[in-house]
Amino acid sequence: MPTTKDIQFGRLAVKHNVVPEDKVRECLAELKAAGGTASLSKLLLGRGLISEKQVQAIEGRLRQDAGVAAARSSKRSARPPAEARAASGQPMSTKELAARDYSALAGKPVDEYLKEARRVGASDLHFQVESPPFLRLHGSIVYMKHPVLKPEDTEPRVLATLRGYEREKYAARGEVDFCYEADHGRYRASVSRQRKGIDGVFRVIPQKVPTIEELNLPTSVKRFTAYRHGIVLITGPAGCGKTSTMAALLDLINEAQHDHIVTVEEPIEYVLASKNCNVNQRHVRVHTASFASALRSAMRSDPDYICVGEMRDLETVSMAITAAETGHLVFGTLHTPNATRSVDRLVDVFPPKEQEQIRAMVSSSLRGVISQQLLPRADGRGRVPAVELLFATTAVSNLIREHKTFQLPSVIQTGVRQGMIAMDDSITELLKKQLITRETAQFHSEHPDRFKAGGGTHV
Repeated sequence: MPTTKDIQFGRLAVKHNVVPEDKVRECLAELKAAGGTASLSKLLLGRGLISEKQVQAIEGRLRQDAGVAAARSSKRSARPPAEARAASGQPMSTKELAARDYSALAGKPVDEYLKEARRVGASDLHFQVESPPFLRLHGSIVYMKHPVLKPEDTEPRVLATLRGYEREKYAARGEVDFCYEADHGRYRASVSRQRKGIDGVFRVIPQKVPTIEELNLPTSVKRFTAYRHGIVLITGPAGCGKTSTMAALLDLINEAQHDHIVTVEEPIEYVLASKNCNVNQRHVRVHTASFASALRSAMRSDPDYICVGEMRDLETVSMAITAAETGHLVFGTLHTPNATRSVDRLVDVFPPKEQEQIRAMVSSSLRGVISQQLLPRADGRGRVPAVELLFATTAVSNLIREHKTFQLPSVIQTGVRQGMIAMDDSITELLKKQLITRETAQFHSEHPDRFKAGGGTHV
């Protein structure tokens, strides 16, 4: 039976082009069928597919990775969890960042700017014509003290981040979305041509998959990983951490179950190494034509869990609901602000004549909704999540089926014992802990009057 080490060994062998993927899969299948104490490395050696030197190199890398993971684990356990640690790097305020002089970076490759973005804890780097480079830190734009970029500054350096097929796409369309990977980390990138020249925007992806605790999410969200079929929606505005939440949930499944996980993303952000589960990740428009076609294919590949990076059109939503109905647990994201609108969005994407049937399907397959926002901290050093949680009880299913989703907020209010949380209640808790200001609470609340000075919420 293949061990976790065998699977990790195989992945590294494929990643570094030592052994073809089909040969690794063939050998893993043979190990699974034979049982016993054989290892993948010995089997590959016996077939002449790998040399002793290559085995030693890969095993050395595995030991190195294990040592790094152990050191990080020890470091995390030795310090108290931060209230709002940045996605990467150490938290700093926007004022501190704005005061720094970055003129020395002028003329250097984009990688140097990306290293700095990661170091200071920024979520995005913008490399734009007729503007200094700027970072998004704690949700706010901060211009770097740096000379204004000219077309001749941006074009060669931004294009240097593109690989062959990405250059072809850019040349054909004038824009391309991709994942940029360097020795300092991974970045979700978007390059486009505009009237002034070429712009590049790079989203910083953390080095490791965060835990639910590190994201400061309610521990009750872990319940969503216990279901075996249905659909779980993770919703919120762009940049609110939906992908991080989904990755954290999938990582819990990866550690606790022995199943098959398929993710469909555009692009792949967090790389999920197979632990106890086998994980396959597909990049839309690189490994597959569309979300819908990838979902159709995924349903024929014996999956247990399916992750849909974005449910943006009728065909994708239809395939996701069908997958949930046919015995898979589906995680999907939507750009909706709360649980009620998330359910309505699933139904409204269909033509009116089909909505009654879809409503019935959603009422039986929905397992819950996680809606989240990231709110700036009162001390200016990071952001904290405000979360609305809806679990699909019998009452929730009935309201969806009977066209009464407008009553879902009341169900959430009365479902506290079942782990449900209303968005405004989550914001209230943050305000009581003095993690956010009253102005922030008002701005992000669905009922701002609740947070007016002199109102019912006190700190």
